[in-house]
Amino acid sequence: MEPDPLMTPRLEAWVARTQTPLDLLALLTIWLTILPFTSAVDTSGLNWWIVARAALSTVYGIDIAVRARRSTNPWRYLRTHPLSVLVVVVPTLRIVFSVRLLRAMFHRGNLGHFLFVALVLLLNGVIMVYAFEENAPGANIVTIGDSLWWACVTVATVGYGDYYPVTAGGRLTAVGLMALGLTSAAVVTAQIASSFMDQAAARRVALGADGSSGSRPTPADDVHAKLDRIERMLAAGAPSAEGDDPST
Repeated sequence: MEPDPLMTPRLEAWVARTQTPLDLLALLTIWLTILPFTSAVDTSGLNWWIVARAALSTVYGIDIAVRARRSTNPWRYLRTHPLSVLVVVVPTLRIVFSVRLLRAMFHRGNLGHFLFVALVLLLNGVIMVYAFEENAPGANIVTIGDSLWWACVTVATVGYGDYYPVTAGGRLTAVGLMALGLTSAAVVTAQIASSFMDQAAARRVALGADGSSGSRPTPADDVHAKLDRIERMLAAGAPSAEGDDPST
C-alpha cells in the first residue's frame, strides 16, 4: 500500500493517540445520537440533549481540525475525508470508524475486550429502551431499573416475559440485544473451549517431554510393541505365554 501523501509524523502520532478513545466515545453515545430521531424524547429534556449533542460535535470537530492542521495540506485533507467532516454534523456516523474496535473483539484472547464492548452496547440498549417505553401507552418498562432488568434477561436469552417493549423502537432495540446475547454466548463458549483445548495440549506435551516426539504413545503403538515382543519370543524358541511348552 502506498503511503498517504497527506500523512505526517505529527498526524500519525495524533491518530494513534486519539483513535481508540474516539471509537469508545462513539460506542458510548449511540443512544445520544439515535434517540433524537424518535418521538420518545420528552420536549422538557431537549435542552440538555442539545448541549450534549453540541459537546459531542465539538469533540469530533476538534479532532478533524487537528488532523487537517497536522497534514501536509489541510484543505485537501478535508476534501479527501468527507466522512470525517460529516461526523461533526451526524455523530452517529462515527460508528463506521469503530468497526476496527468491533473487529478486534473477536480476536482470540480478547475475551475481556469483547465483554467490555458488549457491556457498553448493553447499556446503550438500556437507555434507548427506557426512552422509547417510558411514556408509551400500555408500556410496562417505565423506570431505568425495569429497563436494566429486561435488558439483562434478554441478553441472557432467558426471556421471563415479565417486561417487554411495546413500541417499534423498543422492539428494534430488543432485536439488537438478542443478537448481542447470542453472540456473547457463542464467543464466551468458544473462548472457554479453546482454553480447555490449550490446557489439554500443554498437558500432553508435558507428559511426553521425555520422548523424542514429544507425544504420548497411542493404544495402537502399545499393540504393535506387544506383537513385536511375541514375534521375538517365538523366533528365540521361548514360550509365548506362561505355561506353554514350545516343543508341543
